[in-house]
Amino acid sequence: MPAVVSKFLERGETALKVNRTAISGAVIAAVMFTYGYKVAYPLVDRYFHKPDKEQININNNLVKTSIIQQNGDPKTQQVISKRSKLLNAIPGLNLKFILQFFRLLRIMIPGVLTPEVALLSGHTLFLFLRTFLSIYVANLEGAIVKYTVRKEPKNFMIQLAKWFAVAVPATFINSMIRYLESKIALRFRTRLVEHSYDLYFKNQSYYRVTVLDGRLDNCSQRLTDDIETVASTVSHLYGQITKPMFDILLMAIALANLVKSRNANLITGPVIICGVVFLSALILRVVSPKFGQLVAQEAEKKGYLRHVHGRIVSNAEEIAFYGGHKVEQSHLRSAYRILVQHMEHMFGVKLWFVMLEQFLMKYVWSGTGMFVVSLPILLGAIKTGKIDDDASGRDNISERTHYFTTAKNLLITGSNAVERLMSSYKDVVELAGHTARVANMFQVLEEASQGIYQKTVVEKRKEVGGFQIEFKGNQPIAKGKWIQSKDEIILGNVPIVTPNCDVVCPSLSFQLKPGQHLLITGPNGCGKSSLFRILSGLWPIYGGELHTPKDSMFYIPQRPYMVIGNLRDQIIYPDTYADMINKQVTEDDLRRIMQMVHLEHIVDRDTFHEIKDWTDILSGGEKQRMAIARLFYHQPKYALLDECTSAVSIDVESNIYQQSIDMGITLLTITHRPTLWKFHSHILQFDGTGAWTFNTLNADDRLDLKKEKMNLLEISKDQKLHSNEKERLDEINRLLGEDDN
Repeated sequence: MPAVVSKFLERGETALKVNRTAISGAVIAAVMFTYGYKVAYPLVDRYFHKPDKEQININNNLVKTSIIQQNGDPKTQQVISKRSKLLNAIPGLNLKFILQFFRLLRIMIPGVLTPEVALLSGHTLFLFLRTFLSIYVANLEGAIVKYTVRKEPKNFMIQLAKWFAVAVPATFINSMIRYLESKIALRFRTRLVEHSYDLYFKNQSYYRVTVLDGRLDNCSQRLTDDIETVASTVSHLYGQITKPMFDILLMAIALANLVKSRNANLITGPVIICGVVFLSALILRVVSPKFGQLVAQEAEKKGYLRHVHGRIVSNAEEIAFYGGHKVEQSHLRSAYRILVQHMEHMFGVKLWFVMLEQFLMKYVWSGTGMFVVSLPILLGAIKTGKIDDDASGRDNISERTHYFTTAKNLLITGSNAVERLMSSYKDVVELAGHTARVANMFQVLEEASQGIYQKTVVEKRKEVGGFQIEFKGNQPIAKGKWIQSKDEIILGNVPIVTPNCDVVCPSLSFQLKPGQHLLITGPNGCGKSSLFRILSGLWPIYGGELHTPKDSMFYIPQRPYMVIGNLRDQIIYPDTYADMINKQVTEDDLRRIMQMVHLEHIVDRDTFHEIKDWTDILSGGEKQRMAIARLFYHQPKYALLDECTSAVSIDVESNIYQQSIDMGITLLTITHRPTLWKFHSHILQFDGTGAWTFNTLNADDRLDLKKEKMNLLEISKDQKLHSNEKERLDEINRLLGEDDN
């Protein structure tokens, strides 16, 4: 490479008729100017264009756009701002990080007699052996150089044979260090994943942190990428810190013995080295950027980008129907642009820091090392007044060469160890960012499983219908009680309150016994589905008492969930195959259930063991009948049916309801089909303003009112209704609990 450069300079000198020194200086000046421009331009641009902060705020608001669209309420920006403050909290090397890290460490290493401790012990042993090998190789290299200078081929070949012999255990030890580091990272990740899954599914926390709590955005990002990063970083840092500490300790002892053999001062060299290292560490600590904050923000923006992708995948059909690809593409590009801008900012921050770090660690330390290593030789020469000694003297050239080569290798290994230790600071700070996210996720999941939520309320509602939610700070207090009953459902002054603290119904009271089938009616938004969520225990009870039998309700929504698995798994969900065997249910029983819901053709076509994407294969009506098959399989005491047969034909629907009643299942139904009224004995009717009525249902009288309403609506199409007819239509709507249409 120098020869090539020399030729270019020679040709340039001939062509331009300029001195080679001037050309070299011009090239170096151009390089320095370019590099200075690269480093200084962002700082100057930021100083003269301070309004860029406004653009940053715009970008941050783009990150929050999807949450605003999900809630459909501009007031949720207050929620987002508080979340952003939490997410942008600066993690660093403080007491909070230490407590969070040790909490995760107890999860990753739960005890002394664990596989993790065995792996760490083996890893430590190999790190220790690697340090010993480094010292041995340094001495061996010094001996090779010494016998080369002495021109002793026999001893040279012996030392070279030792060199190749030690290569076999050295390569094995290096490979084992990397292998054990990977194994430790995998074990740590497994421990964290198992713990997080336990918390995620404990007491339906996966639902609560999504609906009832507002502290975790992009929880899937933390469950996957952040946990993996924490595990791999901790495993890497263990070797990154332990190996340098062994190196520094043993190299210092070896260097002390080597310097002592030269009758040199043991204090001067270490003092100079420690002073330079301490000063370098102080400089890097003062000017170090906030890598923890930058990493946490990067993880947040990556999670948002994944969230936008997930929304498009989940709502692909709706987006295609609307033709909204341009809007979705703009959101996706905005999310990616925000991530790119942040990463470019990180690259710019790291540029000058890495430059300073490399200057101090590679050049300043190397120069200091060469100076310290040369001190015993230079001082010895000054004392004796000789540059070269006699061949018969102890301090001959070969011995000095042996000393210098060995000491240099030991010092290089030691300086590399100190460099790794100081570089690990940056890794620790970055680890603090991911540790804060994972520890915060664990804390939120634990609190959510215990019924402790934190979600900013947009507006604290005043008293509604004699009921008012009590707040402690900014959080509502759930003062209601859930009491396990034998077989009855009893609501005593239970309010229906949404997670946003909107009081839909201030007080609801009724009693339902097995065999009393309840029809629930009312306009949209009156609290019908909300009542099911309260009965199922998904929403907290803010007042009164709720008596329900334990594990006796089975909820079927309008859009049933199809699980991953075969056809048998669709029927027995949420049971497993082992649960099915324990219940002594056979596939013949499942076939009879499929016949009851008119789905036996699917069994004949696909068998019970065929694994397919059932969400796409089954039609809407087939999926609803599959959900009814689950109901017949489990046979609970109570079935909460939320428009669950809207895509099923009327004759099949009537047959299904009759079979449910024959099985002894008590039905609580939300429906708009008058054909189902006859299967219910009681009616709970909401009026949409918080009022309600609970009465015995007379299906015939109700059908007569429905027919009368239809007749009045037919008349209104041809002519204007008289005042008495309008009053009668309003009265019928009130009695039926329906809208005007």
